[in-house]
Amino acid sequence: EVQLQASGGGLVQAGGSLRLSCAVSGFTFDTLDDYAIGWFRQAPGKEREFVAAISAFGGNIFYSDSVKGRFTISRDNSKNTVSLQMNNLKPEDTAVYYCAADPDTLALSDYEGEYDYWGQGTLVTVSS
Repeated sequence: EVQLQASGGGLVQAGGSLRLSCAVSGFTFDTLDDYAIGWFRQAPGKEREFVAAISAFGGNIFYSDSVKGRFTISRDNSKNTVSLQMNNLKPEDTAVYYCAADPDTLALSDYEGEYDYWGQGTLVTVSS
């Protein structure tokens, strides 16, 4: 079964940067190429929300309005890794960040129900 592990979270001051990584493993007859990968986040007391997604083969990218222009999602299929570069961080970006995989090669969704596999989350704290 596909497994995801998010890392790279930490404490940063407002205006700073962090780079999250999502390591994906457990493929059988497929590869990371066959999965769309999304990042979601959940702030304390709030519902989980979509952050960014990159399609299988990396041809399309989709960001939430709240992070557009500040965050960049990318994938390195040779390393089975998807990254989220976060710049100009704001206190409202504080949350647990999750990566997730969708095996639909045609999908690029902001709906968490589309994603079959989830990592355990990494905490990002942005101080003001």
